[in-house]
Amino acid sequence: MSQIFSRFVGWQGILLPLLLLSGCSSNKVPDVLDFGTGPGVAADGTREVRNVIWPPTESGEISRFKYAGELYGEENFRPAYQANRSMGQHMMAALRWLVGLTAGESTPITLQRPQAGVVDAEGRRILITDVSRQAVYVFDQVAGRLDIWNNATARQTFITPTGIVMGMGKDVYIADADLAYVTQLNLRGENVAIIGEGQLVRPTGLAFDRVKQLLYVADTHDHNIKVFDVSQNNVSDAAGNKNSTLLRTIGRKGERLGEFNSPTYMALDKGELFVTDTLNARVQVLDAETGVAKRVIGKRGNNVGDLVRPKGVAVDSDGNVYVVESFHDYLLVFNREGEFLIPIGGTGEGIGQFYLPTSVWVDGNDQVFVADMFNARVALLQYLKAPDMKKLDMQKPLPDSSASTLPIADTPLSDLPVLVN
Repeated sequence: MSQIFSRFVGWQGILLPLLLLSGCSSNKVPDVLDFGTGPGVAADGTREVRNVIWPPTESGEISRFKYAGELYGEENFRPAYQANRSMGQHMMAALRWLVGLTAGESTPITLQRPQAGVVDAEGRRILITDVSRQAVYVFDQVAGRLDIWNNATARQTFITPTGIVMGMGKDVYIADADLAYVTQLNLRGENVAIIGEGQLVRPTGLAFDRVKQLLYVADTHDHNIKVFDVSQNNVSDAAGNKNSTLLRTIGRKGERLGEFNSPTYMALDKGELFVTDTLNARVQVLDAETGVAKRVIGKRGNNVGDLVRPKGVAVDSDGNVYVVESFHDYLLVFNREGEFLIPIGGTGEGIGQFYLPTSVWVDGNDQVFVADMFNARVALLQYLKAPDMKKLDMQKPLPDSSASTLPIADTPLSDLPVLVN
């Protein structure tokens, strides 16, 4: 027994310095943001490659979207060597655990209830609001780290951060529903200005016109859209204040075209403002300049592709319109004129499923991000550009809540279930 113990101690004497050196050397290179699709290393140390597409191959349709991973927190950042580490490196990781070097490490920071997000103009940072954590998560791909912004101003922490949008330069606007204003921060998380204090009731979604420097705010409980001129927000007046100007208010409470019932999220594209008119179960498309309603996308109903509680909305480079149907846990895709094209999702926690999703946003590479709130993650899809994206026959009645959930990749598109929460 003493010989076995002395051998173990001997191995420890050799391994510990190597392990400590390997831990130190890994800090020299920034960690890599890994969305979890591979080729890479899964949480259990095995390689993992996921290839899920929509519509699925069995449908006979051209593939339009591909699963591209997910964000869930600090553990998305992995040492650069892990992407292609050898068996020896896997053994080294196991030995670190064996000799207790991982003991005492802090619990990783994770998303809790992600609400909305945006990607900065450089494609470097992914910023996500989280209403449970009462903060903004900043996934910095260049620095290789996750930053947390807790403060709306120097003296006020966030309470209910919701909508978020990039502004001019490197500034970002964040709506806080309970603070009842929008805060403007720089990319160090420092407050630059406050917008709408005393003028907003419960702000939710945001959109920004970079040419005219106008900030559109969906004031959910006031049932309208407020438009602020923020062109002077980086200039202080004689008293040191940085005040935005409320230019106009669009809409009022009602059901007619141009009226709203609890508008939530927005997207601005090519002079058109897309507004999820949540309790009217539709998306209204407005002329961003005049505020006049031009058309409606979606309708209330019980078929796949109908709306019950639409939340997030986004538009990609081809003009496809993405609408989060939060009640039935779907991401619905329409063309710009409002013709329904394809659903993605259904209730669940698997790949391509959602549980009370809230918002959607698209980056410059047509990557589609979905805030999957009750699954505590952000799902990432890649839009695969293809000609003649056409309407599919999806007018299938919704099953009741007893319907079983099938793996989305193995289910014909026309048979996808939708479960009622």
